[in-house]
Amino acid sequence: MFLGEHQHIVDAKGRVVMPSRFRAQLADGLVTTRGFDRCLYVFRMEDFRREAVEVLPRDRTDLGKRNRARSLFGGASDLPLDAQGRLPIPLPLREYARLTRDVIVLGIYDHIEIWDAETWSRKQAELDEQYANTDTGPGEEER
Repeated sequence: MFLGEHQHIVDAKGRVVMPSRFRAQLADGLVTTRGFDRCLYVFRMEDFRREAVEVLPRDRTDLGKRNRARSLFGGASDLPLDAQGRLPIPLPLREYARLTRDVIVLGIYDHIEIWDAETWSRKQAELDEQYANTDTGPGEEER
């Protein structure tokens, strides 16, 4: 499982060092793709396969599902970590997430999110405010 918030940078070659505690979990393969809210998602290969089953449109006439599949698969990269634990991020994915230098790598249990540090700071402030002022936390409906 992936947990925690880690500050890193994108190097001149478009690589981000993965936290050492995440590396062994990614050793058998990974997929990096577009995530919601302009971040990137990094999945272990087996978790990406499960995600794919959920996303693949059974009814190809459903435009929303077709577009979600296009975003998830069309921009995906299966480049592995290098020997130093760096994740190469292709330019189109860096552009999508607006990654330039400072990034935040978040462990979100079954996947990793990579955020532009400034964007994450704003998002985290919003989430903290929501969480502090509700009984259920952000994204949960009251019962």
